[in-house]
Amino acid sequence: MQETDIQAIVQAVLAEMQKSGGEARAATARPPSVTDENELRIDLEDPTTAEARQHPGIDHPINPDGLRALMSVTAARIGTGRSGPRPRTAASLLFHADHGVTQDALMHEVAPGLLEEMGLFTVESRAADRQEYLKRPDLGRRLTEEAKAMIRERCTKNPDVQIFVGDGLSGAAIEHNLPQIIPVIRQGLQNAGLSMGALFFVKNARVGLLNEVNAIVDAKVCAVLIGERPGLARAQSMSIYLGYRPKPDSTDAHRDAICNIYEGGLNPLEAGAHAVQLIRKMIQEKASGVELKMV
Repeated sequence: MQETDIQAIVQAVLAEMQKSGGEARAATARPPSVTDENELRIDLEDPTTAEARQHPGIDHPINPDGLRALMSVTAARIGTGRSGPRPRTAASLLFHADHGVTQDALMHEVAPGLLEEMGLFTVESRAADRQEYLKRPDLGRRLTEEAKAMIRERCTKNPDVQIFVGDGLSGAAIEHNLPQIIPVIRQGLQNAGLSMGALFFVKNARVGLLNEVNAIVDAKVCAVLIGERPGLARAQSMSIYLGYRPKPDSTDAHRDAICNIYEGGLNPLEAGAHAVQLIRKMIQEKASGVELKMV
């Protein structure tokens, strides 16, 4: 088939698309266009802009203003419209773009410069790399022998509170929240008259490290600030897990959690103040998790 024949077919298909509703689809994504005699180029608007996210994909909604108002107050994927049984192109592209943010967050490493600036030394779990960390959660709950030795050497024994930081499933969440939340926690514990152990960072960390860390430092309360599992286009959310004197056999039932920490969820400044209040209550009642709720 000659190049001229191919171009003729392309032009005919485009003309048919315009006749059968191509104009409506162009509201969310511009149709393919032939730029010259030998090149077919597909131009699409960026689906991740705030304007594109708020643009309804439904043709002729009964209440356009109401739909836009509803879309402006939720991150849920509503009003995206359908093309037959399938999502529209713009909605599908946005979904894949947001999924890419999730994948990037899972593999993102916390910037060493930030940790150094905030005075955190770094140790590692037994997960050798990110792939092993994702496949073997149990290894993320154990420290290497080198990590244990460094914690013994550099951390204060028997503090009131031991806090450490773990990348978890989103290093981006740590970068987003750590500079704001740590000063609040430090100041709050100081005002409460509670001693705080040396801060450190654990690479490829899971929540269960609370048990291993406290077996070394023996704090009254041990807490980890850790990146949450990222949602679609939501990589900034962090959690704090806390336990009163966690032991090697402690489970989730013995812990408390403060979740959804980020600007847009629970503000990191507010979360830091809440963590201090919870720590004080744990020390006062000598309990955490289910036992604390029964007091």
